[in-house]
Amino acid sequence: MNPGIDLQGTFIQSVKDLGVPPGTAKVLWMPLPMVLMLIGATVGVLVATWLERKISAAVQQRIGPEYQGPFGLLVPVADGLKLVFKEDIVPAKADPWLFTIGPIIVVLPVFLSYLIVPFGQNIIITNVSMGVFLWIALSSIQPIGLLMAGYASNNKYALLGGLRAAAQSISYEIPLALSVLAIAMMSNSLSTVDIVNQQSNFGIFGWNIWRQPLGFMIFWIAALAECERLPFDLPEAEEELVAGYQTEYSGMKFALFYLSSYVNLVLSALLVAILYLGGWHSPIPIHIITDWFGVSESDPVIQVVTAGIGITMTVIKAYLLVFLAILIRWTVPRVRIDQLLDLGWKFLLPIGLVNLLLTAAFKLAFPFAFGG
Repeated sequence: MNPGIDLQGTFIQSVKDLGVPPGTAKVLWMPLPMVLMLIGATVGVLVATWLERKISAAVQQRIGPEYQGPFGLLVPVADGLKLVFKEDIVPAKADPWLFTIGPIIVVLPVFLSYLIVPFGQNIIITNVSMGVFLWIALSSIQPIGLLMAGYASNNKYALLGGLRAAAQSISYEIPLALSVLAIAMMSNSLSTVDIVNQQSNFGIFGWNIWRQPLGFMIFWIAALAECERLPFDLPEAEEELVAGYQTEYSGMKFALFYLSSYVNLVLSALLVAILYLGGWHSPIPIHIITDWFGVSESDPVIQVVTAGIGITMTVIKAYLLVFLAILIRWTVPRVRIDQLLDLGWKFLLPIGLVNLLLTAAFKLAFPFAFGG
């Protein structure tokens, strides 16, 4: 397997084979990642919002959306259309520039992070050698937009929400980075493709969740805090802050906050699946299945089937985690801001450091088991 091959290289080479100059081929490629990213992320958000309603209804023993299309599937579309046509209001005493830029800064880094998410060996928009580091860097930009939106609104509840978002991000970013660093140490790489390939040898027993149970728990808790999901939705706590940093927003600006929340949830679930649950690999290795049926992995039909299985496995793992996040939202009470900061600084940070040191020690002692 060649983890360096990606969709970008394949596309550019195919266009060059048609006689197109290399520079023109690269220009033709440039808009395609954005289109693919926007379509994939938007579909993921529509599914996540529908699941949010249906699962919350099941938890509360209600029916949930039922009549807007089959099984209420058109409810997310109706939500989007409603937000598109709502009036966009800017408060008279708000800072108009910061008020407008805030939601953009919040949503852009989340969409850009999808560039490094692999759905198969060659099914990735761009295989960056430092992909996970790029995601951590991009995710740290989002709280700046939240703080900017809260400050620019000229509303005390919005300002408190923005300040909470900034304080919250400082507490979970370091444990999150430590858990990712442990994975990178085991894989000898920051590339998401290399990290998935490192888990491919023994099927479900080769997944990082068994070798990094502490890292998995730290990453999942920090991911929920980053997505501002209950029990960590303190920046927009309705009972305390009306709607937090988005109190004064309406129309498309509010839609950007709403969109970024669910896009980030799906992204975090995909990253957990990639880092800890084997990514596109199935619980039973594909080469064992092909050996059972006596077929070759190099067969073009088998390669197409394998690619389809890889995409399916990645999506199934991600949406199982989305289901878990939604279930947590409707069953666990919200923590206080001081409790969250204590959790990040006094519990997750020390545990993350211990986990990193243990990973380094075991990698030196048992290099064959830890990718060394």
